[in-house]
Amino acid sequence: MTNALLNLPSHLRERLASALESGLLSPPYETVALQATLGGVESESEIVDALRELERLGITGEGAAAWLRTVDQASRQTQKPDLVWSGPDAPGLHARDTRRVYEELIGGAERSMWISAYVYFDGSKVFERLARRMDETPALNVTLLLNIQRAWGDTTASDYLVRRFAERFWQRDWPGSVYPRVFYDPRSLDAQGPAGVLHAKALVADAETVFVTSANLTEAALDRNIELGLLVRDASLAKSIIRHFQTLIEKKLLRPLPVA
Repeated sequence: MTNALLNLPSHLRERLASALESGLLSPPYETVALQATLGGVESESEIVDALRELERLGITGEGAAAWLRTVDQASRQTQKPDLVWSGPDAPGLHARDTRRVYEELIGGAERSMWISAYVYFDGSKVFERLARRMDETPALNVTLLLNIQRAWGDTTASDYLVRRFAERFWQRDWPGSVYPRVFYDPRSLDAQGPAGVLHAKALVADAETVFVTSANLTEAALDRNIELGLLVRDASLAKSIIRHFQTLIEKKLLRPLPVA
């Protein structure tokens, strides 16, 4: 019966634990009270039955909250990913929100942040939280991997396109006083047409947490488009992704953006 609690996403387990701990949710457990705590979720009746089963075992309040948090910690250690969605809300659909995950990971980073993006829009806004975190946290090292795209039919020299992108990025798009490292894929600037582009969309925080998503760094992608991603707390996977990007940099397959 407790499988209904085990199958809850991590953020909903924490919300439920907080409600049990504070007394906002207490016996007798009813569906209406559960909805007030979690909103409409699938398997509401099964969750209520699971809470009643814990109650029969004498586990309520702070004890039930501690049990849920222990379950959540064990779940994280088994590396079960969380689904992360952008798009319209609908009754019965509950998953992590793309913008919230993006901002939470940035806001909690202490040591390192790797962000790869194909497209960004309104840089001063989309990078504002990251820039503020860098200003607040001197030990935080940030690496951005960004795509520079040549417009169709544009015959401008590649070096000029890179300089123009750099001037725009540092003077208009980057809002902070501390600068990140920025790299780009030069193949996207081939005059005969892109031989390849930097299309990966991912964030790695503190070499521990990985967020891979279909979402670009745009308001539409973070909030309105139907986008899907996976959030995984797995240091081994995080370090593998960093190592891959770092090797591309060391082999000069990704090049540093000049500081204008």
